[in-house]
Amino acid sequence: MANLSLLRCRECGREFEPIALHVCDFCFGPLEVAYDYEALSKKVSRASIEAGPRSMWRYQDLLPVDDAHPVDLGAGFTPLVKADRLAAHLGLRELWIKNDTVNPTGSFKDRVVSVALTKARQLGFKVAACASTGNLANSVAAHAAKAGMESIVLIPSNLEAAKIMMTAVYGGTLVAVDGTYDDVNRLCAELTSEHPSWAFVNVNVRSYYAEGSKTLAFEVAEQLGWRVPDHVVVPIASGSQLTKIKKGFTELGLTGLVDEVDHVRISGAQAAGCSPVATAFKEHTEEIRPVKPDTIAKSLAIGNPADGYYALGVINATGGGCGSVTDEEILEGIQLLARTEGIFAETAGGVTIASLCQLVANGTINPDETVVAMITGHGLKTVESLTGRVGPSTTIAPTLESFDAHLEVEGDLIRATKEPR
Repeated sequence: MANLSLLRCRECGREFEPIALHVCDFCFGPLEVAYDYEALSKKVSRASIEAGPRSMWRYQDLLPVDDAHPVDLGAGFTPLVKADRLAAHLGLRELWIKNDTVNPTGSFKDRVVSVALTKARQLGFKVAACASTGNLANSVAAHAAKAGMESIVLIPSNLEAAKIMMTAVYGGTLVAVDGTYDDVNRLCAELTSEHPSWAFVNVNVRSYYAEGSKTLAFEVAEQLGWRVPDHVVVPIASGSQLTKIKKGFTELGLTGLVDEVDHVRISGAQAAGCSPVATAFKEHTEEIRPVKPDTIAKSLAIGNPADGYYALGVINATGGGCGSVTDEEILEGIQLLARTEGIFAETAGGVTIASLCQLVANGTINPDETVVAMITGHGLKTVESLTGRVGPSTTIAPTLESFDAHLEVEGDLIRATKEPR
């Protein structure tokens, strides 16, 4: 394919044909897609991209598939929102929110799954499968339905109800496992060997799947007028998204689409209850020690992140930082984003915003930088996290007298005068 060269091991550099393979058979290092950037620079341009569809597939030349009809529900080219009110609250000059809550199944996972299943279909797979903390399950089930593929999805049994129902509604096979995500992921790795005809998007076709996250970097640069921001804050689960966002910015430079890319700093965001990367960063070590997750941010609850080492490397190499925030701070972050910018994020988004606050407070983020915060999932997926925290200001009878008795109006402000009943 014109835009795909080969697979290359991140550790030993050995090269492989672009098949369904995700680890090096020599050193067991992870494989990633490598491209011929000289050829791509002659093929792709700002004009060719801008003439493409208003979706992530406008960047098809920079993705590992060449298909006139990809498995596509319309993911990508999501809003980049100028967050002036939140910026003022934090004392930042320029802050943007990349709002991936508006993707077809409500999270950024639609980007990676669209690429993965398009590639899986090209490789002849008929069954799409995955291990998931929720958002990936939603997306695999939806895209498989669109593609006419069977789906087999494995999840921890304690996931949020909305994510479970949203996966089940697409009609595939949904298996709940009594265990953590890491338990589920180990089971999927075993199933990959037992069922080689299944495309496990985050196992045997992971090398292609991960490339979908690059489109976040491509879109941010294009939406900023073909320039790269100074600082990006990215939530960390497996760590793949963060590493591929960095790869995306680098590729913009290698293909000549953006002139200056080396200055971008990338920071991570984790919940304190599952923060192996943040802990390693704080302790100035390259060792990512697995942990048992204990956090409301279940979509980030990966205690042994597959790309944690590489995410930490990106953070250190770019001069970023890594936030680690409590469950209380996560909920405060959800509410802060909602009341300042009108964006309702899931708990992972709360992690991003709370970490943004932390990184500003400790001086990691310079107030004069152009900052982008990645909000990767919709708040309707995790509404139970806010139970008892938000609700009606008060409850009244359907009469003017009751309204006047319970609320007072001062200018444009309506305030409750009694505690909610």
